[in-house]
Amino acid sequence: MLTIAVIAKECIPGRVKTRLHPPFSLEEAAEIAAASLGDTLDVVRSVPADRRILFFDGSNPPAEADGFEILQQNEGTLDERLGYLFDSVDGPLLMIGMDTPQVSRALVEPAVSRWHDDIDAWFGFASDGGFWALGMREPSGDLIRGVAMSEAETGRDQLERLLEADLRVKLLAEINDVDSIDDAREVAAIAPDGRFAEVFDRVSLRAGVREPLLDRRA
Repeated sequence: MLTIAVIAKECIPGRVKTRLHPPFSLEEAAEIAAASLGDTLDVVRSVPADRRILFFDGSNPPAEADGFEILQQNEGTLDERLGYLFDSVDGPLLMIGMDTPQVSRALVEPAVSRWHDDIDAWFGFASDGGFWALGMREPSGDLIRGVAMSEAETGRDQLERLLEADLRVKLLAEINDVDSIDDAREVAAIAPDGRFAEVFDRVSLRAGVREPLLDRRA
């Protein structure tokens, strides 16, 4: 019984993607974050799973979460919250973040369909040193708590924690988190047909920071 969980914040101005301000307003940064989350939820909905969870920090889940179970995030640091998620699910769990809207069915497919007997965990590095995906056959929050999050070595430290527990880990493709405007440009170019690229193009033109992406695709 596979569970896929997306960890996300409610996309309220001033709470999400604040490193995009400036050049974008806080409202525009929140629009970009909402588009990123929407694309991610669409992908998760498209892959086979027994349960789909939105692990949510907020009061108003997005419309794209229709059909997802909503699990409210607990209080505490990110490692403590992720630990709570992994202690709340029985059976194989794959968790992905909301900051990689270029994620595709092909990228997550190995961790959805290839839980062979010689695989205990799946792990996907983000190019900033963190991670975008973490899966465990037997979820354990103790394998996450205490790992310093949002650091340059977070991904390495989390992977080491899994390996030190003698888990047999398979790696997913490394992809880029959207943190900066340069990240957003790169991701919009990688996935030009998603809502993220459309919203980023629109707000970028409004802010005067780029030429029309949609025109260049034509």
